[in-house]
Amino acid sequence: MTLAKLTIWPEIGLPVVALFNPQQVSISKSAQWRRIAVAESDVMRAQFTHGEPAALSLDLLFDTYELGLDVRLLTRQVETLATVRGHGSIHRPPVCKLVWGAQGVFFEGVLTAVTSTFTLFSPLGSPVRARLECTFTEWLSARREALLQHKQSPDVAKTRVVRRGDTLSAIAAEEYGDPAAWRPIARANGIIDARRLPPGQVLTIPVLQPAGGAP
Repeated sequence: MTLAKLTIWPEIGLPVVALFNPQQVSISKSAQWRRIAVAESDVMRAQFTHGEPAALSLDLLFDTYELGLDVRLLTRQVETLATVRGHGSIHRPPVCKLVWGAQGVFFEGVLTAVTSTFTLFSPLGSPVRARLECTFTEWLSARREALLQHKQSPDVAKTRVVRRGDTLSAIAAEEYGDPAAWRPIARANGIIDARRLPPGQVLTIPVLQPAGGAP
């Protein structure tokens, strides 16, 4: 059976195949809660505000001693994933998919930190062995995150990002199942001209009041 190698697939450019698979992969995730004082209560009320992106950490080992090559020929392929170099057409470091055998894509994010430690050198002084400590930070498009959250209930207040071509009636149809229910969205966001929605604007999607309730 062929050994599956961890591979980093950037959204632009060539994939980076690990010379040696990592011994461990660490993924951390945290959520932020705001504490609210409650009169005559022994505890404070907690209100969820937002989640922090997950962070994946792993070490990659590279060894070119037997080949007699400078190991930086390989390590630079990883290091440049944290730069704009070679990815100028997107004007930022690339989003990367981490793929490993049967797991498929098990993490998607951007390389936010990399430390290269060279531990062996040739007689001529070229590094031939290195350890790269890498941290990838989770990345999700606004559309992908919305799909994962399954926020379909009209009795839960939420936000969404305006996409090109969006209209208030179309958003109301998606969020409430009723295109005629666009006025609460307009009021909640102070929108005067409902026909002008700039792409990228973050809209508050308010809770719909039941019939006969407060406007």
